[in-house]
Amino acid sequence: MAVPVSKVKAVHVANRRRHTVEAKVRENVEKGAEVFTDALPSYNELSPDYLHQFIDHAETFVNGKVHTNGLENFWSLLKRTIKGTTSALNRFTFFRYLNEQVFRFNEREETDLGRFLKAVPAIVGKRLTYAGLTHSLPET
Repeated sequence: MAVPVSKVKAVHVANRRRHTVEAKVRENVEKGAEVFTDALPSYNELSPDYLHQFIDHAETFVNGKVHTNGLENFWSLLKRTIKGTTSALNRFTFFRYLNEQVFRFNEREETDLGRFLKAVPAIVGKRLTYAGLTHSLPET
């Protein structure tokens, strides 16, 4: 039986405080889902709405099926992309790098041509101006 390929959804959040993080999780994750996190206390109130389990990286990195290795891989790829393409990241452009890496990660089993053909429909009929590229902020 083939192992399903994981998918990522990532959004920029203003901070790591419980109310901020919890609101984003509740907005994007179906109630009753299994949620595996690190030991950040901001996730502590997700139960009983979610089957929340966490890994304390000070103790271990894997406990049965509970781990954050897939997401750590995604963050590593994002950081490598940012370090390789920009010398100064700012809040006006970060979400664009984030969205690009989410697409690349989620389509990682596609060929380069396959990814290109999936991306093209998203740009047809749209115009990107310099002002729009440099001055618009994502909704948080």
